[in-house]
Amino acid sequence: MRRTALLLATLSLASCGYGASRQAHEAQISMIGMTAADLTACAGPPAKTTKLNSNAEVDTYTYTPPAGSGFNLTLPLSLGGITVGGPGNSCIANVRLVGNRVTEVHYTGPDDLDIGDDGVCDPVIRGCMRQPEASMQPVTGENYDESSAYHSPAVPPQPAAAQDTNTAPASGIAGKP
Repeated sequence: MRRTALLLATLSLASCGYGASRQAHEAQISMIGMTAADLTACAGPPAKTTKLNSNAEVDTYTYTPPAGSGFNLTLPLSLGGITVGGPGNSCIANVRLVGNRVTEVHYTGPDDLDIGDDGVCDPVIRGCMRQPEASMQPVTGENYDESSAYHSPAVPPQPAAAQDTNTAPASGIAGKP
């Protein structure tokens, strides 16, 4: 009985990673098309904005969870231990806006949890997902099947205006193919 209770408690705590990861990936679908004003209203001001051209920018949000998020469980008789929660220690969320609308959301950094990818990024988008803005799209039906706790959804095609017009041609020499 005790062993079952311990196993259930451990699994329920680890499943928090699944929900956070799933929600972070659902946001990558739901936030597409969102206005810049709605993004700021629900996610707050970005830590950094990088202008790609006169029409496009990347807003960068950073998050570092408080130290000690997670716990260690040491097994008796020196059988080892297990750490639950807390393997990811930061998230950088890059949100591309074109014409003041979100066109893609990417996560980077050591942001995976024990169960699920990108779960550390959940607090960045949590306000948007808990109280969706009018310009967000719902994640239901067909969209819902595209989200997972274990991988990001496909990046939607980007409009030509999303490209950085300040970069040199692929050859690196202007006018040379």
